[in-house]
Amino acid sequence: MLLIPCPYCGARDETEFSYGHEAHIARPENPDALNDAEFANYLFMRKNPKGVHYERWMHARGCRRWFNVARHTVSHRILAVYKMGEPPPTGLS
Repeated sequence: MLLIPCPYCGARDETEFSYGHEAHIARPENPDALNDAEFANYLFMRKNPKGVHYERWMHARGCRRWFNVARHTVSHRILAVYKMGEPPPTGLS
C-alpha cells in the first residue's frame, strides 16, 4: 500500500486517490489538423519507463484536487509531489 502525500491534505492511504495517467502531456494546438494515426498517438501512446515516472493523481476521497507525483516504477517509491502547473522536479533517480 502506498502512502501518498497530498500537497493540500498531507499523507493519506492510496485508497483515497485515483490515478490519472502520465503527467505533462501537452494537448495538440490544432487537433483537427492531425491525421488518425497522429491523434491516436496523442491519445494512447505513453511512456512506460523503468525508473522515474511523472504521474497525475487526484485525491478523490479527500480534497478532490489534481496534483503530480514523481514515482519510481520499480520500487514504487514516491520521490516528489507537486501541484498542477508547477514544473517537474529535476535530478530525481
